[in-house]
Amino acid sequence: MSALLEVAGVSVSFDGFKAINDLSFEIAPAEMRAIIGPNGAGKTTIMDIVTGKTRPDEGRVLWGENNVSLLKLSEAEIARLGIGRKFQRPTVFEDQSVFDNLVMSLENPRGPIAALAYSLTGGDAARVREIADEIGLSKELPRKAGELSHGQKQWLEIGMLLAQDPQLLLVDEPAAGMTVGEREHTTRLLKDVAKTRSVIVVEHDMEFVRQLECRVTVLHEGAVLAEGSLDHVTNDERVIEVYLGRSGER
Repeated sequence: MSALLEVAGVSVSFDGFKAINDLSFEIAPAEMRAIIGPNGAGKTTIMDIVTGKTRPDEGRVLWGENNVSLLKLSEAEIARLGIGRKFQRPTVFEDQSVFDNLVMSLENPRGPIAALAYSLTGGDAARVREIADEIGLSKELPRKAGELSHGQKQWLEIGMLLAQDPQLLLVDEPAAGMTVGEREHTTRLLKDVAKTRSVIVVEHDMEFVRQLECRVTVLHEGAVLAEGSLDHVTNDERVIEVYLGRSGER
């Protein structure tokens, strides 16, 4: 099976500091992947590169079966190709209802004229209800987004990404600040999403990563240090040394 995303030989420096150093990895279609590593390992930078926010000094980033180079595209063009990104802090329209947040995110024409002329169709309303059910917010559709709990806002933002019908979701520390129940719901949600789409989760919480039951990539100094199951990478002496520590959470 060909890769959905291929990152090959990518390097980038900022003011002489090599944030990404000859980094290579692949993501398959409908794959869940966790990326872990110490602060400064390059986790955020590689997400910035994939989404077009940062241009690497060398290497290639290829997308889909036609091997489209993402390095030649703008952030908006990359998003339209089917790559969605969720940052650590949820960014929802707090004064709008959950329903309206999802409606505004639907994959529809984005031009100013099209936006002014847009009116909700029965199909769009059905799609919103379907997404709300998928993320566990069906009962919250009439509520203002600002009234939701932290975890619910995270799920809403994931729903807003799903409304754009991406093939790949990049999700930054989704479990941060959540209750135990919210974390369990988030685990189920991401695993369900990964049945039909690829998901990359950047996370520090090892127990949350364990619950995802997926392949793990460990970054260190901008390069892949280890890759495999969580048990495999957390028993790697190099990973223990640079990230987990001798009494690290494993």
